[in-house]
Amino acid sequence: MPHRTVQTTSPTTPRRGPPASTDADTPCERPRRMRHGPVVARSSDMLALLDFKHAITNAEQVLSSWTPSTPLCQWAGVNCSRTHTDRVAVLNLAGQSLTGTLSPSLGNLTFLRALNLSANHFTGHLPDLSHLRRLEVLDLSINALQGVIPDTLMNCSDLKELILAHNSLVGEIPFKIGLLSKLSILSLGENNLTGVIPSSLNNTQLKGISLPDNQLTGSIPHELGHLSNLSVLHLGGNMLSGEFPTILINMSSLRSLDLGENELRGTLPSDIGSALHKLVDLVLYANNFEGQIPISIGDALGLKHLDLSDNKFTGEIPTSLGRLTELVVLNLELNNLEASDSKSWEFLYALKNCTYLNVLALDGNWLSGTIPNYIGELSPQLEYLLLGNNNLSGIVPSSIGNFTSLMNLGLSNNKLIGTIGEWIGKPKKLQNLELEQNNFDGPIPSSIGNLTQLAKLYLAQNNFNGTIPTSLAYLQQLSVWIFPAIIYMVSYRQGFSVSKHWQFVVCRTTN
Repeated sequence: MPHRTVQTTSPTTPRRGPPASTDADTPCERPRRMRHGPVVARSSDMLALLDFKHAITNAEQVLSSWTPSTPLCQWAGVNCSRTHTDRVAVLNLAGQSLTGTLSPSLGNLTFLRALNLSANHFTGHLPDLSHLRRLEVLDLSINALQGVIPDTLMNCSDLKELILAHNSLVGEIPFKIGLLSKLSILSLGENNLTGVIPSSLNNTQLKGISLPDNQLTGSIPHELGHLSNLSVLHLGGNMLSGEFPTILINMSSLRSLDLGENELRGTLPSDIGSALHKLVDLVLYANNFEGQIPISIGDALGLKHLDLSDNKFTGEIPTSLGRLTELVVLNLELNNLEASDSKSWEFLYALKNCTYLNVLALDGNWLSGTIPNYIGELSPQLEYLLLGNNNLSGIVPSSIGNFTSLMNLGLSNNKLIGTIGEWIGKPKKLQNLELEQNNFDGPIPSSIGNLTQLAKLYLAQNNFNGTIPTSLAYLQQLSVWIFPAIIYMVSYRQGFSVSKHWQFVVCRTTN
């Protein structure tokens, strides 16, 4: 999320006139030239920033302009107040690879409205910033800061954006955070925070809450349902428990909801898609949700990313997903979803309408029967087609060769039969081909040698026969090849040699 930069104009240094003459008889005497640059008064903000610079171990290159002889408003990363030209309004040193600690002197910059020190290498604890009553934006993300979030930070009553993500902060999120009544963005993800999500957040004006990858516990507070303007709620990668909070259905402004990788359970609300119709991202993977996938998800017409993987969903995949014409990622792997006859496979036909579909992951379910031939009519932008670890049978449709953008094809651990045709060499961008643990027979297609970007090839535990095509020896990107041992032995005796580019070759016996 881009951070706001307050634009200010740096004041020009007042001109210095010639020194007053001390000799009334020589009014036209030429003024003496000054040997040094003009003396710049050291304001309290200048002294505070010089202390800050002193705590940085590699400041000389980036902060070379930070000298007493240079006007404060000309220092790198510094913008001054328009009305108080000797006071700092914005300090932005993001992404400068600065190393050191945050000097307590930052707390003396009382006119500061925005402080952005993100993407550096700062360590130590957060300094006391309680006197920065004008502060609106605080971004210290992507550093190595430690310790707790101090309660004193809640004295910054004008704070609108608090961004401390990707550090090593510990402890609980202060309950007093509810005192920041103007807060609109709260980003504390990728730390080591513990405890519960404060219910006091409902006293704010939050539009975005991002707390992923911490160690937060407890249930999602129902008070969050009162944040009517909330558009982003990211709570994934914690240890949250309980059922899906039905109060979230009231958040009609939600565009991105990520509750993945928690310990949530129960069924999803039947009206989740119609109530949260503005959703763009719905990420609920790695929980214990069960029941059927709600048909109403097809009412969230702007949905681009739907990840319900690694849960306990059952039943058929709803055809209503075909209404999601903006869908890019559909990940339903590792559930108990079923498809056996032509009717239960109709969802795949409906997905033809998803012309932007890039990822279709259905592996690790209870899909059975033959793969419909119309699978080749899915989006030409498809890069990931994952159907492994199901109960599929029959012949693989050659129409899969139509996916010229395909990078990963997963069909392993099924009951597929027949030969693999030369069509397998058509998706030239293929990097990962998984065909092992099926009942394929016949020769290994020589057209696999056309897949010049192939890095991993899994062919073992099938009924392939013949020899390894010599064309495979020239796959320079191939690093992992798992294939039938008997074929390798026959090929080796006939003069086939392993390419020097192959790093990991495994021979497995056939079925």
